[in-house]
Amino acid sequence: MSSSIVQKKQQRGSSPSYQFVKDVGQVTGGTLLATVMLTSAVVAGGLIGLATSFRNLPDVRALRNYFPSETSYIYDIKGRLLASIHGEANREVVPLDRISPDLKRAVMAIEDSHFYYHQGINIGSVGRALLVNWQRGAVAEGGSTVSMQLARNIFLSQERKFSRKVAEAVLAVRLEQVLSKEEILELYLNQVYWGHNNYGVQTAARTYFNKSAANLNLAESAMMAGMIQAPEQYSPFNNMERAKQRQGVVLNRMLQLGWITPEEEAAAREAEINLGRIRSFQGSAMPYVTNAAAQELAQRFGRDAVLKGGMRVQTTVDADMQRMAEETVTTWHQRIRAQGVNGDQMALVAVDPRTQFVKALVGGVDPRKSEFNRAIQAHRQPGSAFKPFVYYAAFASGKYTPNSIVEDTPVSYNDGSAQRYVPKNYDSSFQGPMSIRRALEVSRNIPAIKIGRAVGLNKVIEICRVLGINSPMEPVISLPLGAIGVTPLEMASAYATFANYGWHSPPTVIVRVSDSSGNVLLDNTPKPQLVLDPWAAASLNSVMQGVINNGTGRAAQLDRQAAGKTGTTSSERDIWFVGYVPQLATAVWVGNDNYRPLGKGSTGGGFVAPVWRDFMQKALKDQRVEYFRSPSQFQRPSSN
Repeated sequence: MSSSIVQKKQQRGSSPSYQFVKDVGQVTGGTLLATVMLTSAVVAGGLIGLATSFRNLPDVRALRNYFPSETSYIYDIKGRLLASIHGEANREVVPLDRISPDLKRAVMAIEDSHFYYHQGINIGSVGRALLVNWQRGAVAEGGSTVSMQLARNIFLSQERKFSRKVAEAVLAVRLEQVLSKEEILELYLNQVYWGHNNYGVQTAARTYFNKSAANLNLAESAMMAGMIQAPEQYSPFNNMERAKQRQGVVLNRMLQLGWITPEEEAAAREAEINLGRIRSFQGSAMPYVTNAAAQELAQRFGRDAVLKGGMRVQTTVDADMQRMAEETVTTWHQRIRAQGVNGDQMALVAVDPRTQFVKALVGGVDPRKSEFNRAIQAHRQPGSAFKPFVYYAAFASGKYTPNSIVEDTPVSYNDGSAQRYVPKNYDSSFQGPMSIRRALEVSRNIPAIKIGRAVGLNKVIEICRVLGINSPMEPVISLPLGAIGVTPLEMASAYATFANYGWHSPPTVIVRVSDSSGNVLLDNTPKPQLVLDPWAAASLNSVMQGVINNGTGRAAQLDRQAAGKTGTTSSERDIWFVGYVPQLATAVWVGNDNYRPLGKGSTGGGFVAPVWRDFMQKALKDQRVEYFRSPSQFQRPSSN
C-alpha cells in the first residue's frame, strides 16, 4: 500500500471534501441527493443486520495494513531498466495525488457517480440490478459501487451468484466504516485490472499511453475508465474503434453529470490517441542478469517478496558491458564451432576486483533455448585454471618464491585404489627442474601436484573457501589439477581477489534494493576484508603475467599488463581462460551440458584465450591503463 493510504484516516462522519466536489462538478438536485443518501443509509443499516448471517466473511479491518502486490523493477548500475518481475499482478502502486483528476472523474462517472454520497452501496443501482436479475432469473447486472468492486477484488471470487453479491454489499458497508473515501478510491485504482496483465492505474497508463497516471489527459482517461467493465474487449490494442465508442460513452456520462463542458467533451472525442506498447509480457532484455539478481533476492527476501513486493533493484551490471559480453559469446561460439570445437555452451563472467561487483554475466549461448544459468549454476572442472590457488598457498607459506625450483619428473602415489596414481603432463613429457614461475607459465602438472602436497591440500582447500569457492572439495592427490566442480562466477571472483592483492568482498549482482516508497531494504556497499597475504598475491600476479606473455595464454595478450591462466581438463570436456587487469577480472568457460568431449586438441589457450581477449579489449577500450604492483612493495611472510 502506498504511503498515503496508511496515513491517519479521516474521522468518520466528516463531510466530503468541498474541493473535490468542486473538482468533479457540483451535484444538482438537493432533494434527489438527500433521497439517495437516506435510502443508502436505510439499506446499509439493513445489510448490517443481515451481516450476522455472514460471520465467516473476511475482516475488512485488515485493509488498514493491506499492501497490494507490486511489480519489482531491475535496473543496471546506471539506472537503465533491464526487466520487471511480477507474479500474476503486474502493478506499480501510486498515491491518489499522483493520479490524474481527469481519470478519477472518468472512473467515478462510469462506475460510481454517487461514490462520495453513499455508504458502500447505491440503492438506485442495486434496485435496478435486482429487478433485471429477477426478470432474467440469474445475475446479469451488478449495480456495484467502487467500494463493492474493491471488496470483491480483494476478498471474494468473481463468480456471478446472488449470495456473492450480498456478501459483496456487506463487505462494502464494513469497508466504508474503516477507511475514508480517499483511501478506498486509492486502493481501487491501484487494485483494478486493466487488461493485458496490467493491474493498477500506473502500470496501465504506462502500457497504454507510455506516460504516468498523473499525466493522463481527458481523452486517455475516458478511454481507460471505459476499459474497466471488460478490459480486453475495450482495449485499444485489440480494437481501437470499439475503444473509441466506449470512450464516447464515458465522456457523455461525464457531460450529463456536469463534470465536463460540451467543449471539453467534443475536444476529447477528437483528440489523437498515441498508444504505447504491450510490455507486461515482454521478457528481460538481459535474462541471465535478471535471473541471477532474482535468485540472489529470493535467497535474501523470499520469492513472494520479489514477485509482489514492488522492489526497485539496482544491479552491479553495466548494460553496455553486458551487451559486449553477450555479443562476444554469440560471435565466438559460432567461430570456435567452425574451428572444430564441439562445444554447445559458453559462459562469461566479469567482476570488478575493487568492489567484487559483477559487471557482466552471460550464462549460455541462447537464453531462449535454455534458461539454465551456467555462469552461476554450472559446476565444471577448471583443470589447470585451479593451479594458481596451489601456488598462492606456496607463496603465502613463506617457503617459496616464484623463483623456487621444483622438479618436473615422473612420480606415482598410492591414492587408496588398487592401482597407484601416476600423474602426467598434458604432452606426456617431463622437463626436469624448473622455477615455479616457468611451471605455471607452461602449465606443467607434476610440479603443481608436488607443491600441493608440500604445502598441504587442506591448506589449499582452506584458501579456496576464503576466496568464496563453496563447491565440494576433497584433499585428493589430483586436486591441484582442478579435479573439482566450480562455477565461472566463483573463478572470476577468486581471481579478482588476487588482482586486488587479497582484499575481498562477497561477489554480488546487486548494489541496492529499495521498496516503491524509496525505503532502502538492502545496501551492498562493499566492505572489503584482507583475506590473503598481499605479497603472495602480488607474486602470483607477477607469475600469471608470464602465462600471458611467455606461456600457454599468449593468445590473451592485450595492449596493457594482464594476468591469467588457461584451463583444460584431461578429458577435454571443459576449457577455460580466467584472467584480469587491475580493474576487471573475467572468466570464460566452454563445454557441453552433457559433458561430451570437445574434441582432440581443444585447449583453453588455443580457443578460449582469444574469446577472453576480444571481450577485454572491448570492455577496457575507454578505461585508463593500470599497472600491477610489484611484490617488492609488500612484506614477504615468514616461513613457519
